[in-house]
Amino acid sequence: MALAQLRERIVKRTQSKFFYGWIVLGLGALGMFASGPGQSHTFSVFVGPISRDLGITATEIASAYGGATLFAAVCLPLMGRLIDRHGARHMMTIIALLLGCACIAFGMSTGIVWLSIGYASLRFFGQGSLMMGCVNIVSQWFSKKRGFAMSLMGLGFTLSMAVHPPLAQWLIDGFGWRQAWFILGGVTWALLLVPILFFVINKPEDVGLKPDGEMPADDAGATDTNTADAIVGLTLNEALRTPTFYILSAGMFSLSMLITSLHFFQVLIFENQGLAPQISSKVFAISALVMAICIPMVGRLLDRFPTQWVYSGGLIIMACSLVSVTFVNDLPSAIIYATFFGLNNAVTMTFFSFMFARYFGRKHIGSVQGAGQLVAVVGASLGPVLPGYGFDYFGEFSTTLLGLAVLPVTMAFVVLFLRPPKLLGENP
Repeated sequence: MALAQLRERIVKRTQSKFFYGWIVLGLGALGMFASGPGQSHTFSVFVGPISRDLGITATEIASAYGGATLFAAVCLPLMGRLIDRHGARHMMTIIALLLGCACIAFGMSTGIVWLSIGYASLRFFGQGSLMMGCVNIVSQWFSKKRGFAMSLMGLGFTLSMAVHPPLAQWLIDGFGWRQAWFILGGVTWALLLVPILFFVINKPEDVGLKPDGEMPADDAGATDTNTADAIVGLTLNEALRTPTFYILSAGMFSLSMLITSLHFFQVLIFENQGLAPQISSKVFAISALVMAICIPMVGRLLDRFPTQWVYSGGLIIMACSLVSVTFVNDLPSAIIYATFFGLNNAVTMTFFSFMFARYFGRKHIGSVQGAGQLVAVVGASLGPVLPGYGFDYFGEFSTTLLGLAVLPVTMAFVVLFLRPPKLLGENP
């Protein structure tokens, strides 16, 4: 009760100066950054050390990663329903606590079984649940400016791409891969727990506000009793009966599968093509810089142009990333790939945050986003498996990656047929 009153006082003081949604947006970006221990770009740095220490192959690690991610994905719709029922703040507090525990447990891995359990925990709480909570709170606070807001929130993920791989490499070099995970767990708790408890407000209507900073019809400080009724959106069952859900999800599946493949194997791909692992990890920083520059532009494009055209362009960029990485053999070619990959991350991150709230509304966004994210994380679980098998069979990655480039090109055509469900009556 005391915390609730404190949050209300913070909102009132902030609101006299600027829209509190920007604070929520900052917290969403912080959560995106803190999800780093559950993301593929962090795991990429650990593949080699774990393989050497535990004596397991790249295929075994990729299979463990894929199977565990698939298991975690099945639980995401439940987390979406819990967020709808109990609120994002309550669930994000629990998620942050368990994500830190998962990091510490992962550092204790002794074999393929424990490794798989660790992967499942990190992917569920980091890449899945924490990101879902961040998307939920920002979706609630922004509507007309949602594309731009989601792109700004994605800058937290950009910072994670820039910081976590070199940080993980530095921790591995200085302390070993196990101790690195213990430290990452402690950092997760330090970053998340206090901000979530003190500053997260589930939705603007809870404090008498409206999305985008629009004021209620009465006065700024009063609660508009009709505001809750204005929150519209399809239920999960209604969404599942629309073609839109399946076209959206198929595109997300493709993006998630392929971008996870590149994140997970980037260091090993570069090593196989003659680059040192230290250079490989630094390329993540270049991609992150490109992503930071491009991601606000992607958000503006989504706010101003038909969504299906922007979506299609993003899938073409995914294909360009897959093709360009096969030509990397020195630093200049690595920078060219990093540029494509940075733009690829900008569009993918914004799409994942933006699409489901745009097409299905925010009333039941936790449940709908959870189901959509289930499909995406299933794609992420399968992503590393095919390149891993390809590497073990061919001795290189290029053949498999070039073959996979056909998928996003195909989906770029399919998503042009996206249409918003009639119930919402919104323009795409």
